[in-house]
Amino acid sequence: MLAFGHAGLTLGAAALTAGSLGQGRLPARSGYGWLVSLSARLDIRWLLVGSLLPDIIDKPLGLWLLGDTLASGRVYCHTLLFAGLLTLGGWYLSRRGQRWLRALSFGVLAHLVLDQMWLSPQTLFWPLLGTSFPPIDVSGWFEGILGALFSRPDVFIPEILGAGVLIWFLWQLARRHQLKDFLRHGRLYPIASVLPIETARALE
Repeated sequence: MLAFGHAGLTLGAAALTAGSLGQGRLPARSGYGWLVSLSARLDIRWLLVGSLLPDIIDKPLGLWLLGDTLASGRVYCHTLLFAGLLTLGGWYLSRRGQRWLRALSFGVLAHLVLDQMWLSPQTLFWPLLGTSFPPIDVSGWFEGILGALFSRPDVFIPEILGAGVLIWFLWQLARRHQLKDFLRHGRLYPIASVLPIETARALE
């Protein structure tokens, strides 16, 4: 799975989950309400970073920097060890009022699920099943990705769906004039379309 699939599907699944739980006793009733409920629980910016983080680190590391040794784009950051350490760190920091690492760890866990890493147990459970990673043929890797993007439904369908979710998300922010504030502060406000952002923040 590529960038749009990982980021968009992670955001969509998280928003649906948060929306079904709601901010209080009742579930959110609209798409924007889902996002507000999610924003109340974690920083969506870090969730999106986490959804891409394993590839951001492992692809350059395993294919180029240590390509002769690792020869794989799924190495250290595609392991339960990495995700577990982030989760423990996120739990620790969240008890002290810092939520960013918790959101990052959720994104990383979602990445492992979307990559179906249980199909590669030697990587997922590293180093319990050995200290090496299953090598792959990295010759023509980029060309292979481009070809799969236009020929394999299991590649291009998640990318289309993920891109659709991200476009919808940006549209929800833009129509309420919240994009700049979201990028700066990572929060969404349910009454921002009626009140100025500063007033909405003061009413939290």
